[in-house]
Amino acid sequence: MSRVFITGSADGLGLMAARLLIADGHEVFLHARSRARGEEALLGASGAAGVLVGDLSSIRQTRDLADSVNATGRFDAVIHNAGVGYRERRTETEDGLEHVFVINVLAPFLLTALVERPDRLVYLSSGMHESGDPDFADLQWEQRHWNSAQAYADSKLLDAALAFTVARRWPGVSANAVEPGWVATKMGGSGAPDDISQAPLTQVWLAVDSETSGITGGYFYHRRPRRPARLAQETEVHQLLLESCSSLTGVELPA
Repeated sequence: MSRVFITGSADGLGLMAARLLIADGHEVFLHARSRARGEEALLGASGAAGVLVGDLSSIRQTRDLADSVNATGRFDAVIHNAGVGYRERRTETEDGLEHVFVINVLAPFLLTALVERPDRLVYLSSGMHESGDPDFADLQWEQRHWNSAQAYADSKLLDAALAFTVARRWPGVSANAVEPGWVATKMGGSGAPDDISQAPLTQVWLAVDSETSGITGGYFYHRRPRRPARLAQETEVHQLLLESCSSLTGVELPA
């Protein structure tokens, strides 16, 4: 049995992954952005060990969430599932930062850096990461005209880059990125063409299956490796990502 923490598991793919893991006998802690959402999550995932609350758009609340995670004890795996989509308006968080970047990139960076190191880390990316081309001089979209699809694609490229960065820096940890497919979730929309039953399987497989023990630095789609975008693999992008996130939070990813 593994202990698994899943961000953004009040609904969608996070909740689906939680149900699969619970059904297989694993100890699963859910995550929601509010207590009300947390109660809904527990109703939707009978048998979950608990739910931890924190709004990932807030640096302070994400830090507090990391403390809550650590207080429950070390996890075997963390699935960084939480995210917002490609049809968002540009809004600023309480920290004055662009919210897609904060929720999709800065929050998993912070949790990775602050939560006690698990054996396995899984980061949800997207096929749209192939269109990602982050502008590190304007990550907050203050100078450019807002393009929600581009902001999302950039964030998903950086999620894959974060997985590869962690894999390189922490050789004792299995860190991988997952493309779940374009499926009919709240984010994906009702017309999404991919098979939703397949969408949570790869992250569960990477989090707990003995077959994937030791696999790291990979990008997977439906339990098969897929070549990620070139930019996601570039060490310069990895370094700029770490520098940007550290500058915004005052937190460094441990070597």
